[in-house]
Amino acid sequence: MSIDTEATRGYAPAGKDTGVVKPKGTSRIRAHEGLDTIDIRSRKPSWLKVRSPGGLNYLRLKKMMRSEGLHTVCEEAGCPNIGECWEAGTATFMILGDVCTRACKYCGVAHGMPTELDEDEPRRVAQTVKEMALEHVVITSVNRDELPDGGAGIYAETIRRIHDAVPGCSVEVLIPDFKGDEDALKTVVDAGPAILGHNLETVLRLHPDVRPGGRYWRSISYLGAVKRLDAGMLTKTGIILGMGEEEDEIRQAMKDLREAAVDILTLGQYLRPSPMHIPVARWVTPDEFVEWKRVGEEEYGFRHVEAGPLVRSSYHAKEQAREVEAGGPGAIRNVMEADIPAPAEMRLDLVQLELGRPGRALKGA
Repeated sequence: MSIDTEATRGYAPAGKDTGVVKPKGTSRIRAHEGLDTIDIRSRKPSWLKVRSPGGLNYLRLKKMMRSEGLHTVCEEAGCPNIGECWEAGTATFMILGDVCTRACKYCGVAHGMPTELDEDEPRRVAQTVKEMALEHVVITSVNRDELPDGGAGIYAETIRRIHDAVPGCSVEVLIPDFKGDEDALKTVVDAGPAILGHNLETVLRLHPDVRPGGRYWRSISYLGAVKRLDAGMLTKTGIILGMGEEEDEIRQAMKDLREAAVDILTLGQYLRPSPMHIPVARWVTPDEFVEWKRVGEEEYGFRHVEAGPLVRSSYHAKEQAREVEAGGPGAIRNVMEADIPAPAEMRLDLVQLELGRPGRALKGA
């Protein structure tokens, strides 16, 4: 009997309107071999339970996003804080469409090949920010590895448009690594965001498996390069716990990030978006998150650590922008691994050679 289930095809959600969606591949990774992971049907701990969103402000914002043809990472990545944040009138805009060229094994955003670039998007985002009367806004995006600048120009234009439309509104960006392109990074930095974030996501050992389109040191050094371009800019990153990392690996990641003088670190629990994503390795308790906050701030010197089971990159972002002061440059100031293919790209090169089509790998994962 032939088996043709969603699990065998991979994660490919329907309803996306900015690209052709492709499967993300297998949910099995090497790091989980021999590990007793948590079944997706298992009951979650009490500290991970949140009320379903549905308040008046939530519904108003959802209608506003749809009417302007905008996307939010709150929805696309299934953030558990969407009800709390949207009721408070805050949201994280996701620009450059809703289909990502990379296939990270933990991420709920659709993977595939984008089919359009919406150059009017910065204007509409700024107009929506004005209508929402926001004092702080977070802008993130899918990866657009098929674009020459990775979408950096759209980021910069969005920042400028918001500053023009809402004077005094601080803008935080959570950017991709733009394949390590420092010119693309400078484009965003020169636009003047209050906080520049780029997520490391996981520890060195797990990185190639769960984030095949990225590279560990590229991400860390990209944040370090920000401080060389603008020493006064706040930098920020996030790590997801519960994917199989060990305590000493978390500490090493903290140490490496501080070598790049990263100011703000967020730590949250990995929640499996679907059976096609990697399983949860373990539930991290609230007490453990409290201890990691202490370790990050007191032992490694982060200016601020936001840690908790439901914490995500933009959680309490407004308070961080107002209260945290940037530190100067660190030991890591230059982009590393910009010219080294990521694991996903190396696998594509191998496939091309086996098929008798040698040549440069396509951009994207």
